[in-house]
Amino acid sequence: MTYQYSEPVRATNGPDIRAVLTRGVVAGRRFAANYGLLLGFFAGWQVASSTGWLNPAVFPPIDRVASALWNGLSSGALLDDIAISLQRAGIAFLAAVALGIPLGLFMGQIRAVEQALDPILQLFRQTSALALYPVFILLLGLGEASKIFVIFWATLFPILLATVGGVKEVDPKLIEMARTFGAARLTIFRRVVLPASIPSIFVGLRLSATTALLLLIAAEMIGANKGVGFQVMNAQYNFQIPLMFAAIFLLAFLGLAANWVLVLLQRRFCRWSPAQH
Repeated sequence: MTYQYSEPVRATNGPDIRAVLTRGVVAGRRFAANYGLLLGFFAGWQVASSTGWLNPAVFPPIDRVASALWNGLSSGALLDDIAISLQRAGIAFLAAVALGIPLGLFMGQIRAVEQALDPILQLFRQTSALALYPVFILLLGLGEASKIFVIFWATLFPILLATVGGVKEVDPKLIEMARTFGAARLTIFRRVVLPASIPSIFVGLRLSATTALLLLIAAEMIGANKGVGFQVMNAQYNFQIPLMFAAIFLLAFLGLAANWVLVLLQRRFCRWSPAQH
């Protein structure tokens, strides 16, 4: 009499519990590695402020800051400030993109133009936009124009210089190969120079987006009655410290959101780049 070994029957209709648990553990470890230090920082702040290790009048507990942020958003008080701040920063940023990228591509392609413009651009770049803000106020007044222009001035140069650098770093062998195959100058620009410059251009865009928010805060602290930067100063003047920190964190979240959008766009337009894989 012979006995045959048969493997136990496994259910095929449900998920593999072991695989699900493994994926959950891996995801938990990845989350802890990425955000563990940040969560520890906020937890330490909460404990230190609640127990009196930190002065709660200066550093209120995180739960009070979160409550102030939620109340400001749910009541709509901060929504108008967010819209106005995004409008100011967005107009300035788009204007810098519209001027900086074409000018950078032009300067990178034509050496004579770069040599002629580089000295004056370097001089302007080394001049702080905040130092020139009083000049912009004298010329344009305390209205929206001076605020937008000071942000535009600060965001233009990272985009411009990153674009010039991206064009100049294109591999000459690629250009020579295209010429060997009979490609025209415009075709070389569209098919070789511009695609190879896009990663550097996005580096400039991300730097400029951060710079736009930094200058936005400074611009809204002077002569503004609306905006997230204005709310930071107004809350500090009225000693509404939780609201002040809520506005500060709101600016940080806006910066993270802008960077996230640009990273997604970079992955979309630079799918061929090894750095995106």
